Amino acid sequence: MSDVVPDVLVVRGGLGERVVAAVRAAHPGLEVAAADDPAARAAATVATGRFSDEEIAAMPRLAWVHSWAAGVEGDVGPALRRRATAPEAGSTPVTVTSSAGNGAIPLAEQALLLTLMLDRQAPRWAQAQREHRWERFTHDELHGRTLGIYGYGNVGRELAARARAFGMEVVGLRRRPAGPDDPVDRMLPADAVDELAAASDVLVVAAPLTDETAGAITLRTLRALGPRGYLVVVSRGGIVVEPDLVAALRDGVIAGAGLDAHATEPLPADSPLWDLPNTIVTPHNGATTPATADRGAAIFLDNLDRWLARRPLRNVVDVGRLP
Repeated sequence: MSDVVPDVLVVRGGLGERVVAAVRAAHPGLEVAAADDPAARAAATVATGRFSDEEIAAMPRLAWVHSWAAGVEGDVGPALRRRATAPEAGSTPVTVTSSAGNGAIPLAEQALLLTLMLDRQAPRWAQAQREHRWERFTHDELHGRTLGIYGYGNVGRELAARARAFGMEVVGLRRRPAGPDDPVDRMLPADAVDELAAASDVLVVAAPLTDETAGAITLRTLRALGPRGYLVVVSRGGIVVEPDLVAALRDGVIAGAGLDAHATEPLPADSPLWDLPNTIVTPHNGATTPATADRGAAIFLDNLDRWLARRPLRNVVDVGRLP
């Protein structure tokens, strides 16, 4: 962290004017400017939002970048990665923080929504309504089923509490063991992906995309999930090997998938995932709520207070683990 109180903050994205107004009210001595001003960027010590490699190179005093996203891989280009992991001599090291946790509540709700839609065959009802057909059929229920959470973090914790309210057993997976307040029945270690899938009726991907999680869920994992199992992805695409998923859905290796995050976004128009009958596609829209933006702003404003008071920042990103 810089030994000098930062005198210029540049803001891009997020809640924009609301954040600027809140910063000026709380810290009237701090200069705040729009990130599109080249002179302000050149003087900036703190910045929010996404910046090109050229912009990062032209910000010599930059010491902290905050991303409005929970997963920052799209915001960290090569120049910022170098400044964060191996800055050149004479270059200011940069700390990167994220808004992780801002969308935990709506993403947990999205995961349950997709799970219920798959389990109740909701697209079948929607099709019958479009055709004005009265079609009743036997469907399943979530009570007594097992929900596995790959990547038990902020989203996973919110999802586990909600799944338990549905009478589900919950199995989590993360590097740390379960704590006394974690609403899970079991916690598996990070390398037990196939064991988690085999124990689950519904496997929810809630992990960030890192060099460890990229491509972690393969056809082998989907086979462990089995022909009655559902896969739900709400965090990041690229964790599930998409060609393996397409093959598993076509061949009945798993019962279906609910996908809010995709390897390529927007999902290409020619992707087979659009047309597979046992697949529900949503456009990475699960956390697009006003409250998500509000929580992201609150995380940044708290971190700004910490930065100015020389206290540790929240949500510091290990940029070296990004894919």
